[in-house]
Amino acid sequence: MQFPREYVAYMAKQVLKRLTKAGLIQFDQPEYVTEVMYEVMVDEFSVEDRINEDVRKILEQHGDQMKELGATFEEAFKVVKRQLVRERKIIL
Repeated sequence: MQFPREYVAYMAKQVLKRLTKAGLIQFDQPEYVTEVMYEVMVDEFSVEDRINEDVRKILEQHGDQMKELGATFEEAFKVVKRQLVRERKIIL
């Protein structure tokens, strides 16, 4: 994740505060809504971390083929990551 968790919590509070102030949302349980918003934001910011982990697992399984083809880990990582992003229709 690119942001510290403390900053994500701060962003969640600020987003909710601004939406409330603008009259765009209303809620009865501010702590609960803030926690849900935080969890959603952490999950969204962690998408790239999960993709990177999946790429590493794939490359570990195909290490012998990479050696045969003479591909470096970095080159293969970029190719596989692009492919997974495209397949899963993720925007990074």
